[in-house]
Parts: sequence; structure tokens; C-alpha cells
Amino acid sequence: MTRDLGPQRIVCLTEETTEWLYLLGQEHRIVGISGYTVRPRRARDEKPKVSAFLSAKIDKILALQPDCVFGFSDLQADIAALLIRAGVQVTVFNQRSVDEIHGMLFQVAAMVGCADAGLAWIEQNRAELDAIQVKVQALQTCGKRRPRVFFEEWDEPHISGIRWVSELLGIAGGDDVFPELAVESLGKNRIIADGAEIVRRNPDIIIGSWCGKKFRPEKVAAREGWQDVAAVKDGQLFEIKSADILQPGPAALTDGVQQMHRIVTDWMQQHG
Repeated sequence: MTRDLGPQRIVCLTEETTEWLYLLGQEHRIVGISGYTVRPRRARDEKPKVSAFLSAKIDKILALQPDCVFGFSDLQADIAALLIRAGVQVTVFNQRSVDEIHGMLFQVAAMVGCADAGLAWIEQNRAELDAIQVKVQALQTCGKRRPRVFFEEWDEPHISGIRWVSELLGIAGGDDVFPELAVESLGKNRIIADGAEIVRRNPDIIIGSWCGKKFRPEKVAAREGWQDVAAVKDGQLFEIKSADILQPGPAALTDGVQQMHRIVTDWMQQHG
């Protein structure tokens, strides 16, 4: 019998690797998760919660005796350093684009002996994203215009421009009104200091996903000087839950982009 050489006791400091391991049928390997995990819902009942996003219960993690910890981005570098100094193997991914998300998913799948299943899921997802683009192209062929979209990750200060969100928005049929921010990986570099610039770019649609906070369209509509913005005048203000779009993993590639596609194509069908 071939011995399984992959990690057997995994702690996931963010939601995307948890959801992915569940999708692969490898949830038995997970011994700890982030307290922000909501996908899949049952993970909250089945797994100990050992971290937030910027902090973690190091003693609790060590007590679980993980043979691997998965993290995300420079924001978890301090947590990773503490665990590494304690002798724990840590893999921190820094996926920012759609291709990089697919790459992360494949790496995790390979680590747990599910490379073929992971690749099959990725290829199916790429086909689904291509199919969305075909539908958008059909609408454009019929003379429908792509809407200008402002995606707001945070309200005070205004933050926008997450690369995978911007790319998925383009696939869904919308044009990001701040495309230049997508090259910035750090949130502090994606702050829009002057709200008047958002007004000037006059988005047709505003999508909010205030991480950890409910989006309030009425507050957006009441902002000074925003009453003449097309999205406000037409009532085109929508929320996509942060768990569905701000997670750089399966959620954004499936439910997140599908929600954006519905919002965008509804607008396209109503406008020439």
C-alpha cells in the first residue's frame, strides 16, 4: 500500500483553502480554521477556530500539532513567522489574479494527493468563465453596451481595485472604473482619497462588498455630490457578500463572478 506523504494535519488561516479541501473531499485533514470561515457552513461546526485574519491563537495552533499551516499574503507574515520559529511548516500563498488563484488551487490539490481532481475542477471552472464571456459577447453583438462599474471593498476610506475582482468583473461583462488600481497588491495603495474622482468616473453600477460589514446602499446614495452618479440615479447599487468575492479561491471563481454577471447582464439588457 502506498503511503500518503501529504500533510495529514492542516490548519487553514483563511477560508479559501478550507473550502477547497472540502471540495476535494479532504476535509479530514483539516484540524483548525479561521474564525471568519463561512464556506462551507458545516466547517464552523466541525473544526476548531484558531485565528482571525490578522491574528491567531498560536498556542492553540501548536496544541493541534499541525504538520502544515496554509496562510494568505503579507498580512499574515507575522503569524507565519511565529509558527515557523516554533518549528511548524507554513505555506503562505499570495494569489492576486484569476490565474494565480487557479495556480494556488492546483498546488494545494497536489500537496494532498489530489492533483488530477484539482486540475479537473480548474479546467471546468475555466470553461465556465469562458462561457460567461461568450454570453457577454453575444449581448455586445446585439448592440448592448458594457456598463462602467465601481467595486467598493471598503467605504471609509474608499478602497477598490482588487486584481481578481477586477478581472472577474471584466469576464462578467463590466468595465472597472479604476482599472489602474488592480496592479496594486496592498490595500493602502488602493485607497481613493478623493471621492469626487469616483463621481467624475460616473459608474453605471456600484457593487459593494465591505469586508466584514453590511453594505448600505442608502448611505452610498446619500454621499455628498453623488446624486448625479448614473448608478445612484438608476438605483443600481448592489451588495455581494465578502465571503463570495473577497476570498481568493473557489467562492470568487464561482458564486462571486456569477453574481456580478447577473447584475451586469440585467443592466445590459435594459440599456442600449
